Amino acid sequence: MKIKAVVRILLAAGAVTIAFAVPTRAEPVNIVGFGDSLMAGYQLAPADAFPVKLEDALIAKGNEVTIANAGVSGDTTSGGLSRLDWSVPDSADAVILELGANDALRGISPEKTRENLDAMISALKDRGMEVLLVGMLAPPNMGDAYADLFNGIYPDLAEKHDLILYPFFLDGVAAEKGLDIGDGMHPNAEGVDVMVTRFLPFAERLLERLEAGGATKQ
Repeated sequence: MKIKAVVRILLAAGAVTIAFAVPTRAEPVNIVGFGDSLMAGYQLAPADAFPVKLEDALIAKGNEVTIANAGVSGDTTSGGLSRLDWSVPDSADAVILELGANDALRGISPEKTRENLDAMISALKDRGMEVLLVGMLAPPNMGDAYADLFNGIYPDLAEKHDLILYPFFLDGVAAEKGLDIGDGMHPNAEGVDVMVTRFLPFAERLLERLEAGGATKQ
């Protein structure tokens, strides 16, 4: 009986040791949605903005996460680069980087857009943050030559920096009737729901990367 009791004690002690050895997150994962009006939720109620609805969707699946909305309507990649340091706090674990649509609408050189995005990605990675890159497509009226240069920016940078890439932020919403606010450009609340549903698996991959890389910043 004494031997069995000792064995039980040792097993219990081992279980306690194993339990303490398993890393746990003391705080939720902190993500920043950094982008333009598509991220900010142009003409939508705050609760209908993409970062809010994505956070809700991830929490509903059992994830502990917060997603801050750092979208600014009208922002270009140049504007994003200039405000990056103060818009993304050091407490952030990851950034969903969504910029470039306004560059294309204004006909800004794709090389400049690439340069700005590259600089932002490098700066965020230097700060120890994961980046999920959100792609955009040039509008048809810009012509094939411009589109070829612009559309290739996102997959090229994703490969260069080993990033998760969501190819087109408005996938499933662009040119779909009833899913925009009436301007043919910005999603309405239902459109955001479609975007979140399609984006969710990529956000979950981001969380997996963060989990594999260790605990969140304290």
